[in-house]
This record gives sequence, structure tokens and C-alpha cells, in this order.
Amino acid sequence: AGPTGLSGLARFPFQPYFWPMLIAQACAGDIPALESLLNSAYRGEESRKGWTTEADLIPGETRSNAGEIESLIWREDSAFLKYINDEQQLIGCVNLQQHGHKIYLGMFSVSPQLQGGGIGKAILGAAEEYALERRCTHIYMTVIALRKELVAWYMRHGYRDTGERKKLIEEEGTQRLELEMLVLEKELGG
Repeated sequence: AGPTGLSGLARFPFQPYFWPMLIAQACAGDIPALESLLNSAYRGEESRKGWTTEADLIPGETRSNAGEIESLIWREDSAFLKYINDEQQLIGCVNLQQHGHKIYLGMFSVSPQLQGGGIGKAILGAAEEYALERRCTHIYMTVIALRKELVAWYMRHGYRDTGERKKLIEEEGTQRLELEMLVLEKELGG
């Protein structure tokens, strides 16, 4: 069963007291806005307006496509949280996938023009509350090793480098790029 809701503000069965009223679970109607946000936050010229861009590391304009997002929205072990502003525009998101007693955090994005204003911190807090509600003990993620400033941001928020490394292989036309990914993890409730 996937997320439901007529308005696009599908609510969790619980609403933690400290979540801003602007964080909710995304639904299928949010796919176009999620796709636009993810691509503008990670790739292309628009992403350069923020500090989390991958544009200088990975060529191309596309980070995610509608089909990929849709498959994650409907997976039973996956949830997209969205952050909307007062005008009901989707300006932040994160995908959370449960793997046993851990949550994988991915596709974490904030509109490039709004980065540095606390939206990411609010989304990260909501992701951690979501994990705790599911009785998970850890949240983990992968981050491109070259993104030192981003790694430092996660460290300031309680994540640690596990020492595990993964490879990210991106192909754009005839170009093949291989990047090292760090696995960062945070113990919850400790």
C-alpha cells in the first residue's frame, strides 16, 4: 500500500509534535515536483545557486526521473517526505527506505535558492523521527567523498563515517565517471 490523500498533503498516521506543519508524506501527485526539485538541487546550472550541487562532479541535467521516483513512492519499505512552503510549493524532500532496523536516507534535497535557511535541518529531524517511530536504531546514507562541505554538515548533525566505501558509476553518453561514496551513519535515540 502506498501513500494516499486527495490533497497531496497525505499525513502520516502519526504527527510528531515538533514537525513543522509543512512536512508531510509525498504522494503520486507530487512526482513532477519531486523530479523537478531533485534535478535542480543536484545537477545543472540551477543547482549552482545552492551549496550542495554535484554539477561540477557529474555531467548532465538529470539526477532522477519520474519512473524512479514513482517506484520508490509505491514501495512498501519506502517513504518520501516533502517540505512545502506557505504557497504549497514543494521545496524540500527526502526518501527513506527501511532495511531491517536501519533507515537508508537518500534523495535529500532543498531548493537551491533556499539552502542554508534551516529547511534541511527540519527535514533531517523529521527523517530521524520517522525512523524512531518505526523502531529503527540507525539512519545511514552515502555521500560523494569529494563533497567535503556536505560531509562536514552531516557530521555536525551527529552522523559518522563508518569507514565503508561504495562506488558510484555515472554514465553520460560516452563518458563514464567513477566516484567514491562514503557511508555515513547515525545511531538514534542514544
